[in-house]
Amino acid sequence: MKKLLACLALSTVLLAGCTFGQKSEGIVKVNDNVITKAQFDSEFDKTLDNSMFKALGGSKNFLKSDENPMYVIFKNKIVNELIVKTLLDEEIAKRNIKVSDEDFEEELKSVIDKVGSKEQLNEMLKQRGVSNADFTADLKTQIKIKKLVDSIEKINVSDNDAKKYYDSHKAEFTHGEQVRASHILILSSPVDLIRSIKEKNKDITPEDLNKEVDKIMAENKAKAEAILAEVKNNPDDFAKIAKKSSDDKASAERGGELGFFPKEAMVKEFAEAAFSMKPNTINEKVVQTPYGYHIIKVTDRMEAGTTPYDSIKDEIKYYLETQKQIEVIKNLTAGLMKNAKIEYLDESFDPTKAPKPKEEKTEEDKK
Repeated sequence: MKKLLACLALSTVLLAGCTFGQKSEGIVKVNDNVITKAQFDSEFDKTLDNSMFKALGGSKNFLKSDENPMYVIFKNKIVNELIVKTLLDEEIAKRNIKVSDEDFEEELKSVIDKVGSKEQLNEMLKQRGVSNADFTADLKTQIKIKKLVDSIEKINVSDNDAKKYYDSHKAEFTHGEQVRASHILILSSPVDLIRSIKEKNKDITPEDLNKEVDKIMAENKAKAEAILAEVKNNPDDFAKIAKKSSDDKASAERGGELGFFPKEAMVKEFAEAAFSMKPNTINEKVVQTPYGYHIIKVTDRMEAGTTPYDSIKDEIKYYLETQKQIEVIKNLTAGLMKNAKIEYLDESFDPTKAPKPKEEKTEEDKK
């Protein structure tokens, strides 16, 4: 249940990054506090860079215009979140909720215990591009949210509650056969190569384009085969070679480690190769997928089965506690929103007055 560790992120995000001292044009006034354009821009870019649009260049390549329907969706969402952040920050100040050094150290220890170790936490933050300063600020916000919830309702989840959840959600705790593997990837996508070559030479003929793609693919395959030979000669150095040679930078930092995964989680070619291998073996030939050429090392296998209750009990309790905390915050927020004085200083950020994105006319409309 990897999702469990992320559940409290909702309550954390509600306040993270909420500042009022920036010199910037105001866009929304919430009671006596002003949300600025700078705050909006910062949150917008952060949201885009941590969404599905990251693969397309994130905020840098995103059309920030009301002509773009996706921009309008994100804009309304972020403005609403900033309003909620402001209201909750006001409520925390009103209740004189503060975070002591002891509070912080206790919460940090709890996070480290859930993740596994301080090193694993640092690795997780690195992979997600979260700085230590941002993590510290978010953790303090999380503590404030917990204290805010405690001031409203004392939440307690018993072992019996956890067992009831486990028994009524058995499907969540069952898994098919899984393998644990590491890989080294040499990127070589024909689609990406065609696009890249055409950008450099718009007048290239189809015949010359195919020749160039075939040439680069062959070079990349030869490179992958050379790395495979190096790995076979030094199998204990797989992680070291992955860090040095793999184009999958996220897994390369972990020595190519992908962890356990079910067959359906990977592309067909990769999955078939990995699930045909025994633990502590390396594939005989490089494996080609739509992404390129892979060298795969399988390190473990897990048979299909059900995760025992005793080994997952603490995570279930944490999940249920978090769900109750989120419900308390939602109810509080609804009340605060109802009684708040919200003024849109820039009407383009008012969801009821902002210009609607233009819709493409269908062939039926054009008739």
